[in-house]
Amino acid sequence: MALDALLDPNIELVILTGPAGCGKTLLAMASALEMTIEKGIYDRVIVTRNTPEIAESIGFLPGTEEEKMAPWLAAITDTLEVLHKQDECMDGSLSYIMGKANIQFKSVNFMRGRSIQNTFVLLDECQNLTASQLKTIITRCGEGTKLVCSGNLAQIDSNYLTPVTSGLTYIVERFKDFEGSANIYLNGVVRSRLASFAEENL
Repeated sequence: MALDALLDPNIELVILTGPAGCGKTLLAMASALEMTIEKGIYDRVIVTRNTPEIAESIGFLPGTEEEKMAPWLAAITDTLEVLHKQDECMDGSLSYIMGKANIQFKSVNFMRGRSIQNTFVLLDECQNLTASQLKTIITRCGEGTKLVCSGNLAQIDSNYLTPVTSGLTYIVERFKDFEGSANIYLNGVVRSRLASFAEENL
């Protein structure tokens, strides 16, 4: 069901929720690559997430915005490695895919004022976003853009948000009657027995 929603260009908003390690990011990235490289429906992939701890200091870090964001988006590069671990030269495959799919890493803080056209946008870890931050991003989506929001309410890192006040909860509720959206809860942890125990007991 998640893949059906992710691969359907008529569904402009896909919300993926579920415990850590259930495959939210993996499914979203696999679909993004399929839709941009194989089908040519989108021109690029933008991956973004909230970076509260670097909101002020990111400007002082050396390098481009993508390079500054890299430590916070390691989950995406980890996912790409999983998808290409059988390749003879994985590093070469990753460089090729990043260029071919035009994958860009952006901070939520840099999305204001932009209009995003013909793009597959993956908003990772959006349980840490407020309702107003999510509104800012969703209202930036122009024609031919698909937005995938993934998150887990059990993994809120912000001191100011709870599962009730999280932007993720807000958009699940607000978009439940919107025809162009799908909300899927993925069950089960596929990382490890250790991760599963931690999810339930910590």
